[in-house]
Formats: sequence, structure tokens, C-alpha cells
Amino acid sequence: MIQSETLELLEWPRLCQHLSTFAATKLGAIVARDLPIPETQVESEQLLAQTKEVYELESRLHPGLSFEGIQDIGDSLERAILQSILPGEELLAIATTLAGTRNLRRVIDNQENVPVLNDLVSQLRTYPELEQEIHRCIDERGEVTDRASQKMGEIRVELRKIRSQITQKLQNIIQAKSGAIQEQLITQRSDRFVIPVKAPQKDAIPGIVHDTSTSGATLYIEPSSVVPLGNQLRQIFRKEQTEAEAIRRTLTEKVAAVTPDLERLLAIVTTLDLAVAKARYSLWIGSNPPRFINRQDNEIITLRNLRHPLLVWQQQHEQGNPVIPVDLLISPQIRVVTITGPNTGGKTVTLKTLGLAAIMAKVGLFVPAREPVEMPWFSQVLADIGDEQSLQQSLSTFSGHIRRISRILEALAEKGVRSQESGVRRKKEEEEEVRRKEEEEEEKEKIKLPVPSPQSLVLLDEVGAGTDPVEGSALAIALLKYLANHTQLTMASTHFGELKALKYENPQFENASVEFNETTLSPTYRLLWGIPGRSNALSIALRLGLKPEVVAAAKTQVGEATDEVNQVIAGLEAQRRHQETKAAEAQKLLRQAERLYKEVSDKAAALEAREKDLRASQEIAVQQAITQAKGEIAQVIRRLQKGTANGQDAQQATASLSQIAQKYEPAPPPKPKPGFMPKVGDRVRIPKLGQTAEVLTIPDADGNFAIRFGIMKMTVQLQDIESLDGQKPEPIVKAKPAPAVVTPPPAPAIRTSQNTVDLRGKRVADGEYILDKAISEAAGPLWIIHGHGTGKLKQGVHAFLQQHPRITHYEPAAQADGGSGVTIAHI
Repeated sequence: MIQSETLELLEWPRLCQHLSTFAATKLGAIVARDLPIPETQVESEQLLAQTKEVYELESRLHPGLSFEGIQDIGDSLERAILQSILPGEELLAIATTLAGTRNLRRVIDNQENVPVLNDLVSQLRTYPELEQEIHRCIDERGEVTDRASQKMGEIRVELRKIRSQITQKLQNIIQAKSGAIQEQLITQRSDRFVIPVKAPQKDAIPGIVHDTSTSGATLYIEPSSVVPLGNQLRQIFRKEQTEAEAIRRTLTEKVAAVTPDLERLLAIVTTLDLAVAKARYSLWIGSNPPRFINRQDNEIITLRNLRHPLLVWQQQHEQGNPVIPVDLLISPQIRVVTITGPNTGGKTVTLKTLGLAAIMAKVGLFVPAREPVEMPWFSQVLADIGDEQSLQQSLSTFSGHIRRISRILEALAEKGVRSQESGVRRKKEEEEEVRRKEEEEEEKEKIKLPVPSPQSLVLLDEVGAGTDPVEGSALAIALLKYLANHTQLTMASTHFGELKALKYENPQFENASVEFNETTLSPTYRLLWGIPGRSNALSIALRLGLKPEVVAAAKTQVGEATDEVNQVIAGLEAQRRHQETKAAEAQKLLRQAERLYKEVSDKAAALEAREKDLRASQEIAVQQAITQAKGEIAQVIRRLQKGTANGQDAQQATASLSQIAQKYEPAPPPKPKPGFMPKVGDRVRIPKLGQTAEVLTIPDADGNFAIRFGIMKMTVQLQDIESLDGQKPEPIVKAKPAPAVVTPPPAPAIRTSQNTVDLRGKRVADGEYILDKAISEAAGPLWIIHGHGTGKLKQGVHAFLQQHPRITHYEPAAQADGGSGVTIAHI
């Protein structure tokens, strides 16, 4: 009972209503509006895993998972089990649901890294043969088709034939008796074909009157000549209905035979729809996935920028005010947090926000807070928020609070008993296991299980209010100390100053307060930790219009001690605001430093890339120069090979190679710009003396020269002066180094008897042996004479050269040197 009350107090049904709007199916919306809350942490983690995978899947797919065609077929399945005959529309809904589910499974099966969803849809059986049979027998309007059975086809043919005969006869009567006809049309009344006849002319067309117009001027008559055909049509129509019913009965029986699988299919699809609704709702309100922590492992409850989900909905959907978040960072040893501060400051909203966040995490929803979201799994969320005052039940405000708190304590006791019973069962099982393993021992040590730690979250608003302040404060202190030992976490709002001191008596307690702006005399809705708050009742009363003299008189009644405590608290709040300002400035500087570091890194990367491009372009230019130089050298070689080479030819070749070397030799570095050299009569500056002087002599070999400033003359060195425009003098070089001698490249290889191999007349195998020996001894190009012949020797030589590791490339010789009958191999 108290848990359902808590859900109402936290406005959980309203959140579920918001969630249901994101469901794609009717069943999904129904389940979302009455969302079941798991009993174990394992269930909650499974639901969170589903939501996470759907969240990631929705971000990859466009427009997301589709539930098109899937309908609520639960009632149809129940009637099929009861052997009712399903109408065509419901059979068609079953077929479209099977098709939609199959498409849904296909999409999930084609995705990666979704093991939970894959495991879920692996249990689906979509019965494509049943779907095909329904579509064969039922058309888009839910009617039985002609192809459903041979008998149905024959009946439909006969029906169309009789209708055609009736229509033809009625058309003839209309043409023959046009004067008696009210309107040129054929219509139906009670499944009988009739024509509209003027009432005064009814005797002109004898027959059965089936209907009369409202005015009585028109009679709808079935002519006597058509009555036998109408009777025949009714009989055939009855046959059609009987056959259609038999076909639908057969289909219903097939549905009933697989109803358990279809019910499981419906449950799985609803689970998927619910997970999709949770993911889309979580994305819409800007939530993040929570992680359940164990506070016994010294893990901290971390909920930064936590926002109330209903206020987020109000802001985005109803154009409400911006939501002010709160930060909840609760150390593992803290069991009770007391929130103090002024009314309308946000204490109750903070309690509700934490309660909703705990329940959202339990049901697999993301929590509207900044990552990381870390909180315990609470077995129960119990709350006493609001006023349970009732005139009918004679309950005052205090009585209402006590009744609800009593129910909370009873729920905690029941949960504790169940936990202890579970612990006792586990203890007995483990003792039996130990007894089986250690039967030979005479004495066995009893295994002491730890008492299960309390897992409940309790939220109390205005604890101890509504009665005498002294007694209410004492009751609140006793209650919070009890809850500190029987709950995972308790958060209570209060105005009692005595509760603020519990933090300094018991390490399980912590203080928090809602901030109040004394300048504007209004709350800021920010939650401050570690500092108790002031009620600021007098300031608020003044803001709300109470006369200043009344407020001033009240201040005199407060007392000096209370005023001093408030001043201390105000000082702490001011110090906190100062620290927060400094922290914000430090954060701003850190962001600026990170931005500058990123800019410098980007520029360094750009420079490095540019350097790589320059090196690559230089390498390309060098390769092109080398290729061109090789071509010119090859021309020199070909000139030498024409005719008999002599010393003059070699000299000319060497000169040509020297020219090529000079042509492609890298340009010398530019000469440094000549520095300043003083001349007689120039004005120079002496930096050491801070004076300007006139040059009397030119510098000697050691750089010494005479100058005059004023009536004084002195000798200085070149390095001690500079020109009036700041140029340094050029140092005197005593001895010039010898100019670098460009060494020409070695003379090109020329074909001789030493680098020529004649393979003519040899077999390929013998030629390869000779060739391999010649290549191993060669230091330059090798001329291989193989002739033309059949071409096999040439092919063998080329194949051998292609796979030899010392050969870089080979080419046919010049025409004057044998042409294609000679191959030049380059080592």
C-alpha cells in the first residue's frame, strides 16, 4: 500500500503517461501506462541492457525500428482458443502482425553488437506459412477470396451470373415502363433488387413492395418476374456464407494450434516496443544510462545536473520555465541527508527528483543527469511527501504524517524479515553443503552469513512538522537515527535547527541546503552541500508583503544566539559562492588553455603535413632529374658505341658527362648578404660607450681602425661598432678556403668483350648456367647475345632475368648494337 502511495506522491503515473506516448503499438502504450517495477537488480540490469542496445540501434538506423502492421491480437487469440470463428478482419490482423514481427526480427538480426536483442528475437516464431494462407483466403477488406476454395469459386461465379440476369431484367423493365419509374436506377432493399416506382403508377409494375420513401411518393418494388431469380440469389448467397464460415473456421483452428507461440510473439514484441519507447523517451529528455553501484565497496552516489523529468517535459513540451538541476554526490558512509532552507526553495522537488530517478533506473529508463550516472539499486522507494490532512477521517497534518511514516516503517520491517528469511535459507543450504563435504570432521564451524544490508530509499518532507517544535524535533531526530540503521539512504527536509547538528554527532549524517538570494529575496533552487540552510522566514514574509514593523518586531524575538548562527551560516554561504566563482574562473582558464593547445597542435600537424608534401615534391623533382640525366648519359654511350672508340672520343664523352654533372648539380646556397664595412669619413655608433664617432682610417687585417668623437681619438675593433641604422660590420676573413672541386661521375660502361655473353646455339638450361655466372661476376651492364632464331632462347633469357635478384631491369640493345637479338641486363 505504501509503495503505491509513494508512486502517486512522486507523480509516477504522470511520467508513465508521458512514456506511453513514445510507444508504437497499442499494447506497448497500455503496458507503459502501468509500467511494472522489477523486484530484483538482475531484472533491472536486463531492462537497462535492452534500453541501451535499442538506444544505440536507433542512432544507427533511420528512421529507427518500425512496428508497422503489428496489432493487438490478444483478444482474437483468446477467442480462437475458445473455438470461436474469427472474422476476416481479425485474421488479417494476425497475418499483418506476423509480417511486421518478421521484418522487425530481420532488422535486428542484421545489426552487430546487440546480443540482448538478438537473444530476445531468437525466440520468435512468425509462421510465414500461416500468414500466406490467411492472405490467400482473406483479402484487404477482410472478405473471403474466390481462391480460398474451389467450392467458393464456383459459388461466386454462380452469384455473379444470377446478379447479371436480375440486373438485365430490371433494366428492360425500366426502359419499358419509364413513365412509371421515379428514377432511372436499380437499388437494394433487404438484399432484394428493387426499382423506384411512382406511388400512383404502382399497378403498372406488379411485384412486391419492399420499402417506401419518407414522403410516400416512391415505392421500391421488386417486379414479379424477378422474384424467382431473387429467391435463387438468396439461396446461393446462403451457400456463400456457409462456405466462407467454413474457411474462416479452418483458419481459426490453425491459429488456435499455434496460439502459445503467438502469445509469446506478442509478449516479445511488446517488450521490444517498451524498450524502444524507453530509449526514445530517454533521448527526448536528455538522459544518460545509470550504473548500479555497491556502497559497501566505497562507491559514491554520483548524480550531477540531475533534473526532474516532469519539469523537463513541461519545459520542452509545454513551453515551461527552464529546469534548474541539482548535484547529488553522497559518500558511501552517509545514510541520512537533511535538507534545510526556506520554503519554496526546492527541497520537495529535490526529494521527488531523487525518488523518480531511483525508480526510472529500476524499470530500465535512463536518468536525466550528466554522465557518469552512478547510484545504488533500491529495493523500495518509500516517501512521505505532502499533507495527508483529512476532515472525514479526523486527521490533522501531524496525524497524517505519522500514519504514513508508520506504514513506511512497517514496509521496512517486512522487507527486513524477508531478507532475513532469505539469509536463513541461504545459510541452511550452505551448511548442508559444508556438511556433505566435511562429513569426516567431528566438529564443524558454523557459517555466519552477514546480515543483508538495507536497500530501501526513504524520502521525508518536513519531518516532525505539524506539532510542538520541541517534541517534533525530538521525534524527527529519533526517527532519522532509526532510519540511518535500517535504510540504504534517507533524505529528509526540515526546518528544525536541531537536525542540522546531527552531522557533527554522527558520521552517517550530512547537511544540505537550498540557496536563497538575499538581494532579490528569492530562492535560486540550487542545492548546496555541507552547509545547513536558513529558513529566511522573516525575509520571505517581508517580500510577500508583511508590514516591515511586524518583521522588525519578530527579529527582536529571534534572539542573539539564533542571529549569530545565521550570521555564521551566511558567512559560510558567501565563502562557498566565492569558491564557486574561483572554480568557474579556473575552469574557464582551463578551457582556454585546452583550446590554445588544440590550435597549436593543429598548426604543428599542418606544418608537418606541408613538410611531407615538400619532401615528396622534391623527391619527385630529383627522380625526374635523374631520369633525364640517365637519358643524356645513354646518348653519350650510344655515340661511343658507334664505331671504334679512341682516346679523343673518350675525352669528349668525359667532357659531356662533366657538363651533365654541372647541369644537374644542386645550386649552391645563396651567399650571405654583405654586412656593413666602415669607410673613412663615415659616422658609426659605439654601443659600449653610447657615442657616435667619425671613422679616421680603414680597418687593417686584424679589424682595428681609428675613430674620433669630440676631441678624443681612439682605436677600436670592428665588433665594437655598428652603423647608424643598426647594421653590424662584416668580419674580415684572413684566408679564403680553396674552392670545392666538382668530381665528375665515373665514365659510363662501354660494351667490351668482358661484359658481353654470347649464348647463340646454346640450350636454355645451359644458357641460364652461363648467364648466372656472368651476372655474379659483373659490375655493370651485361650485353647478352641470344639472336632471333625460334625465339625460345630469348624467352628463356628474359624469364631468367626477370626472376634474378641482381637484375634491376633489362632492355633490348640499340639497333646498331644488335637490336632485339641482344638484351642489355642492368645489375
